[in-house]
Amino acid sequence: MKYTTLPNTNIKVSKICLGTMTWGNQNTEAEGHEQMDYALEQGVNFFDVAELYPVPANAETYGETERIIGTWFKKTGNREKVVLATKIAGAGDYTAHIRKDGFSKRAIEEAVEGSLQRLQTDYIDLYQLHWPERGVNCFGVREYPYKVSAKEAENHLEILETLNNFVKQGVIKHIGLSNETPWGTMKYLQTSEQHNLPRPVTIQNSYSLIHRSYEYGMSEVSLREDIGLLAYSPLAFGVLSGKYLGDKKPEGARVTLFPNFSRYSSSESEKAVEKYQKIAQKHNLTLAELSLAYVNQLPFVTSNIIGATKMDQLKENINSINIDLSADILKEIETVHSLIPNPAP
Repeated sequence: MKYTTLPNTNIKVSKICLGTMTWGNQNTEAEGHEQMDYALEQGVNFFDVAELYPVPANAETYGETERIIGTWFKKTGNREKVVLATKIAGAGDYTAHIRKDGFSKRAIEEAVEGSLQRLQTDYIDLYQLHWPERGVNCFGVREYPYKVSAKEAENHLEILETLNNFVKQGVIKHIGLSNETPWGTMKYLQTSEQHNLPRPVTIQNSYSLIHRSYEYGMSEVSLREDIGLLAYSPLAFGVLSGKYLGDKKPEGARVTLFPNFSRYSSSESEKAVEKYQKIAQKHNLTLAELSLAYVNQLPFVTSNIIGATKMDQLKENINSINIDLSADILKEIETVHSLIPNPAP
């Protein structure tokens, strides 16, 4: 395994982060425990979860993924071996079953306490805001939704002050953002500096070979402001494994089970995936290995969040850390990107 540190901290994290959002829906508790056992054995010490997981989010399964991690901590005593990240859900219809007041002081306090109980821990290493309360272009929205975006942005100061109360108690070690824009990221950084409040150390946004829009502004923010990307969906819901090519619908696969999860499945995406697969085959790699190894080597990526429903997938994904892409392979990837740039919003 390779390691880095959360920016502006002394916390060492694996370059591969274990994503967990299928546990409690596509995966059982026992399977989640098996994945954590294996990941830790392979040197993965960074786990990412969220209060709303598993996905798709609903009232019946709310918090189940955190609960599964909590029972594993209790069974194994491995809490101190893991850098644990979780998130408070943003506001919206998708999370109406959780709460309706977004990132208010009351909401943050309720969310933190709930996560601590389910995770069976008394501290969280990295606490993240899952998505902005204002309308932004994420989750399949390509352009800025200025017509429907909330006129008032988040109360950045109140949010940071509330989180700071938990930081001072030692309940939260560090804070992070997710699904943010350059403006939102800079606003949090400026507010934290002006008021001597906790500074976000990471931002968790989507990044993959078919969704590289992070490079439109956010990568510069990451490098110049030292706020690391935690790349999620690096395989684009499995699209970059190649298993959906030819209109295939593998049994039990995420896009097969949940057709609404289609933001990475455009016809242009399929064309790009076919080309990336040819590059992988030419160099005796699987498409998943090529896709993950590309993300692993990016200078603005702190950790690459992989997820799997089957153990063979998990092993392949973690093994990507041992693959170094040559200059020739990287050039071939850029040729495809220039022909079909960012086909998945």
